[in-house]
Amino acid sequence: MESATATRLQYKLSNCLKILRIYDWLINSYILDFYIDQHWEKLPKSWRIHLEELNPGELTTLLNYNKCSKQNRVWPLSLLALRHLLLQLSIPRDQSTNSAELSISRSPVLSHIKLGHVFNKCVKPKKRHEIQLMASLCEYSCRISTVDFVVDFGAGLGHLARALGYGYGIQVSCIEMRPELNVQASSIDIKLECILKRHLPSTNHAFFRRPKHVTLWITPDMNPQQFLRIIAESQQKSCNNFKFGIIGLHPCGDLAVILMRMFINIPQARFLNFASCCYMKLTTSETQSNINLQGYPLSQFLLKEEKLSFLSYEALEISCHAMEIYCDRLAKGDYEYLKVHSFRAAAERIIVNQWPNLKHCGLRSVKHVPGMDFEDYFYKATQGVDASNLPRSMLQTSITQNDLRHWRRIVIFYTLRLMFAPLIESIILYDRALFLQENECQVKINATFDPRISPRNHITCSFKPR
Repeated sequence: MESATATRLQYKLSNCLKILRIYDWLINSYILDFYIDQHWEKLPKSWRIHLEELNPGELTTLLNYNKCSKQNRVWPLSLLALRHLLLQLSIPRDQSTNSAELSISRSPVLSHIKLGHVFNKCVKPKKRHEIQLMASLCEYSCRISTVDFVVDFGAGLGHLARALGYGYGIQVSCIEMRPELNVQASSIDIKLECILKRHLPSTNHAFFRRPKHVTLWITPDMNPQQFLRIIAESQQKSCNNFKFGIIGLHPCGDLAVILMRMFINIPQARFLNFASCCYMKLTTSETQSNINLQGYPLSQFLLKEEKLSFLSYEALEISCHAMEIYCDRLAKGDYEYLKVHSFRAAAERIIVNQWPNLKHCGLRSVKHVPGMDFEDYFYKATQGVDASNLPRSMLQTSITQNDLRHWRRIVIFYTLRLMFAPLIESIILYDRALFLQENECQVKINATFDPRISPRNHITCSFKPR
């Protein structure tokens, strides 16, 4: 999403939320209640007739907005119209072409044939992908908005900070609430530095910037001046005459919001780059009465539209699902494992009929394997629960057998819910972009990561006018 005007963002937000309000019943439904609450019967009849004729692999048409169906069947017009609106209103998830320009080639250390791998030691492929692109983006931000250092929120073991400090010569203050991680990160810094010094000429050593590690629990009500003082001390600054950037690689829940509030309330903060995650952990008006501390909504525009802007926990949770990976599995015919959802819903009906007080009780997680039958699943899942004592005859009723025959209906229903994931995430991101604009900041949101590697693949970039 390139920089959009406030009016355009308001228009998109309003339309996104109006669509969501129409389909709240679908989004807020629990899959395990599928048979109990007869979710299938709530779908429009034309949708049911059409979708039940498809094999699960053909459902990818619903999730892959950019590809048209080549089937001979005529799709319900209302479903096609909904799909088109979701495409038009959602922020694109295809990896941005700008990401191709983010390269480690400008870093002689990171691109060094013998040294590049040392930055990836004990780093999973997903994290490597994210660090490479985020580090390059931060280097670009530091060039166009001159700063003295950057602050990495939720730095963990400091893998991103080392890429910036030793790969690009950028000073980083790492904020991490767990002291044991900071101790471990400092040890990794020293070991990495020794390796680099052994393989690089001494002229390169002055370029290195060892990260500063700060143990700090960031809270929504933290005073910006208190934070500024701690950061100044970490950088051994005696005054506040400095500028810095704020970065966060998948800050969880409200931490992303704290980053934004710190950014707009501290004049010395000049740019902000962060990728979000765990939207279901955001505080809302239901869980946080102080609107100045809640995680959603943020913009004045949505705060005035309380009834329209509401997002349930179920909506926030489904916005985090890996849509592309699910779509790929369907396309490959790898959907046999989805029968486990039907097993769980069938088990819920049996349990609730016998013990209404056990509705939505926690059962053991059971991984579906080819050939697993329902009875095996049921007794493994209900270990430790009264239902584990039910005789097999209670699991072989005509009602249960009918439920299990219609497992594809659950796949269809889940796919329909997943259609809305990009729209819900876009609502959150549009609200954040508008919030930053309302506070006189420039903002862009781009799909920087490959969504199949990193499903929360958008990075929000914001700059303050010079």
